Amino acid sequence: MKKWHYAFIVFLGGCCYGILSTFVKLAYTAGFSVAEVTGAQYLFGALITWVLILFTKKHKITRVQASKLLLSGIPFGLTGIFYYQSLQTLNASLAIILLFQFVWIGTLFEKIIYKKNPTLEKVVSILILLIGSILAAGITLEGGGNIAGQGIGWGLLSAFTFSTFIFLSGSVGKNTPPLLKSGLLSTGGLVVVFVVFPPVYLVDLPTLIGVTPYGLLLGLFGAVLPPLLYSIGMPRTGPGLGTILAASELPVAVSMSALVLGEHVSMSQWIGVVLILGGIGVSNIRLSKAKVLVEY
Repeated sequence: MKKWHYAFIVFLGGCCYGILSTFVKLAYTAGFSVAEVTGAQYLFGALITWVLILFTKKHKITRVQASKLLLSGIPFGLTGIFYYQSLQTLNASLAIILLFQFVWIGTLFEKIIYKKNPTLEKVVSILILLIGSILAAGITLEGGGNIAGQGIGWGLLSAFTFSTFIFLSGSVGKNTPPLLKSGLLSTGGLVVVFVVFPPVYLVDLPTLIGVTPYGLLLGLFGAVLPPLLYSIGMPRTGPGLGTILAASELPVAVSMSALVLGEHVSMSQWIGVVLILGGIGVSNIRLSKAKVLVEY
């Protein structure tokens, strides 16, 4: 595959995350707690992934490699915990803005660890993405919703752990088959979630049955597909460009809230969505130039 193919795969991974907020809101409305929703997501996500692995060609992996991938799943699990905690005290638009800070944090990681300066295209795209995210989330100068210090802390932590996860998914276990890598990452995330939120609901049959439909959807789009797609695409795009491509999350979240939840989306929010897509496009200018030069 060409590099822009891998960029599109990472873009799809971000789209999967954008679906989550809608189903989380539906689960909260149904009366389920953050512990039950988060636990169900990672439990069913890990189960689905390992079932798929059983039907694929077996690959050997060393204990050291497996341990590294399991540990890399820690920020994956923490992201879900922190983000869903922030949604308990902040409105969804502000929580998304805070999570969205992963866009520039990822580029900062690339600068600190790889000593790689961001290109002009990347800097411009980040600025466009941040402006677009503010518009798309519906934050205005007249009021940004209920602001709680604790919620802001959880939101910023989710941005940091999500950036860490994206970085690790592109740098750890590069030679490991993507599905197996996804399974180990999901398992690492599951262990962290169960440590923070002991799964007492597993012995409560009515709760388990009720949360299962949400767990399956959240598991598929939040714990199966993103790590799988990132495992395929991130090693080729790099963490800097990868975090920008993952910004596809917010346009999808806004669209889903309008189509599924019936929430009103203002014109300024749709302008923000267009800006985000434009920012992602700007980040891929270099990829397009490189593609043309190679074909020429």
